[in-house]
Amino acid sequence: MKKLILYAGIMLIVVILLPLLIVKGCGPSPAPGKKPPEETVQPSQYTITVYNASLKKAEEMDLEEYIKGVVAAEMPAEFSIEALKAQAVAARTFAYGRLSGAYASKAGVHDGIDICTDSTHCQAWTDKASAMKKWSILFAARYWSKISKAVDDTRGLIVTYQGTVANTLFHASSAGRTENVEDVWAGGSVPYLRSVPSDGDEVSKGYVTTVYFKIGDMVRKLKNAYPKEDFDEDSVRDMEILQYTAGGRVKTVKVGHITLKGTEFRTLFNLRSAAFKFEPADDDKIKITTTGFGHGVGMSQWGADSLAKRGGTFREILLHYYTGVDIISIEEYEQIK
Repeated sequence: MKKLILYAGIMLIVVILLPLLIVKGCGPSPAPGKKPPEETVQPSQYTITVYNASLKKAEEMDLEEYIKGVVAAEMPAEFSIEALKAQAVAARTFAYGRLSGAYASKAGVHDGIDICTDSTHCQAWTDKASAMKKWSILFAARYWSKISKAVDDTRGLIVTYQGTVANTLFHASSAGRTENVEDVWAGGSVPYLRSVPSDGDEVSKGYVTTVYFKIGDMVRKLKNAYPKEDFDEDSVRDMEILQYTAGGRVKTVKVGHITLKGTEFRTLFNLRSAAFKFEPADDDKIKITTTGFGHGVGMSQWGADSLAKRGGTFREILLHYYTGVDIISIEEYEQIK
């Protein structure tokens, strides 16, 4: 019996292990003292000047590498790859619009610099090391690889409308519909920034949020913002929503003797969105409930992920949220403009 076991062991070595060792030994090996060549990233032909708000300095960046940092900062890496691709194209379009001069940044914020890393003004951005640090060590490498693939697979693609670069605004989650741009910011309507249905936003964290304000604190905020107006506690108790937008957010609200835009009220009280309602909580408090997060114009990020989970491609996502647009390469755009 022992001889039979010994024979079987020898046959295993001869038939299986020995050929594997021979094949492995026949492959090419790096020269002594040299490491195998690392994978290189082909730089794009475009660079962008970015004002790093945290470091308070400007940096020159390769456009495609910059977009990876935007996607990592702006959208959860857990999202579907097609949603990440849609975010990459939207972010690249936004950046190229500033780089090319199609859209100017607000005067006095970062004059002479293409874009900044402040999400309230331009787009959020993070470097690779910081992004990987915020993720679990088990997923960091996988997430960065996934984001890189989303950017590389859409390399150079931007959104245009009738031969011009689109202003591809985006936000975290809508309240069932996105907004017409003129209901959020002053100016005329934009054909591709129209109110459209947005499904799936309701699964986002903090989709419905309730906050409580003391009536006295609200009066003080109102007086500071509008010193010429006479506000008292009854002004707050008797607040009334007058109009709603096409996207379901508050368009105008009456407080005392003045009418505020819903966006002004949101900013004043630092609400998650202008989709809000209020009601008395007790004798000295007001309860305000908000739905969604962000300004509501353009692409909803959670809505994009919902579309992707239902089989939508990045092109279908972009064409849904930006009405009547085209998706082309920067090179193609520069040839036809």
